[in-house]
Amino acid sequence: MANIKKGDLVQVITGRSQARGGDRGKQGRVIEVLVEKNRVIVEGVNFVTKHVRVGQTQRGTKTGGIETHEASIHVSNVALVDPETKKPTRVGFRTETVTKDGVAKTVRVRYAKKSGKDL
Repeated sequence: MANIKKGDLVQVITGRSQARGGDRGKQGRVIEVLVEKNRVIVEGVNFVTKHVRVGQTQRGTKTGGIETHEASIHVSNVALVDPETKKPTRVGFRTETVTKDGVAKTVRVRYAKKSGKDL
């Protein structure tokens, strides 16, 4: 089970400060997790400018110009935000037994280390 998943609220904990044009301290939702590269794409963080060459689509419209979109950031540079305190926290795992229809099942649950709340 992963520490950070798609849809989690995370905060950037490293990099240049916002006063100097960086992203440290910004919070955003995880759009995508790139497991093989240990990277995540966070909404509103790490914007890059891409120059797209003019080409034609199948419908005949021409596309091109300058686009900005979010680039990936290493998973070690973000921390999950605690739902109770709204501050960065570490993620812990605990096992709980859930009984459903008379069958006991062991489930791993993620929780915030600072407040102890389930994520």
